[in-house]
Amino acid sequence: MYIPHICLIILISCFSKVLTITEEDEGVKYANNCEVCKILAIELESRLEETGKTSEVIETGYEVDDVKPKKKKEYKKSELRLVESLEGVCDRILEYNIHKEREDSTRFAKGMSQTFQTLHGLVDKGVKVELGIPYELWDKPSVEVTNMKTQCETLLEQNEGDIENWYFNHQGKESLKKYLCEDRALKGQDSSCLKETLKGDKGEAKRKSKKDEL
Repeated sequence: MYIPHICLIILISCFSKVLTITEEDEGVKYANNCEVCKILAIELESRLEETGKTSEVIETGYEVDDVKPKKKKEYKKSELRLVESLEGVCDRILEYNIHKEREDSTRFAKGMSQTFQTLHGLVDKGVKVELGIPYELWDKPSVEVTNMKTQCETLLEQNEGDIENWYFNHQGKESLKKYLCEDRALKGQDSSCLKETLKGDKGEAKRKSKKDEL
């Protein structure tokens, strides 16, 4: 009579144990809200810097029997530039890697980590290295990075109005990290990661400097 209830309790207990095997047990540490906003701000400002170098003038509006001419506007001040800059901005996160030798937000960075530089170096020397994943997947985006791309898309959707307001009214006066992340998206949350910067050499540059010393 009570067997179904006992089975249910056992299943719930087992399921709970499965749920506890998440980030720490699997060596995975997903980005927090601060890290996601920081990377989004960095990449969007970088993209805007790329698209803002032109002096192109565009025409907007519609002509009605050639009576009402189109309006001319600088591309770098246009809504079109914002739209084009936002398009695919979160895809740029897939260029990042996890640098597990670092513990703060700088663990998310472009370029190969020191760990994988060392492992690739061993493979090049003929050493057999087993990581539990095929060699051809070593340089693919990690689960933390692909998850951060999804987090970025959610954050972008939730704060599109604030980003637009910054673009038209505060760009050049205040950084996006300050305006969007610190003052809005992370208001009341931990925003300490926004001040974290990489200290010392990193990645390939560090490896080369050691080699040069030898």
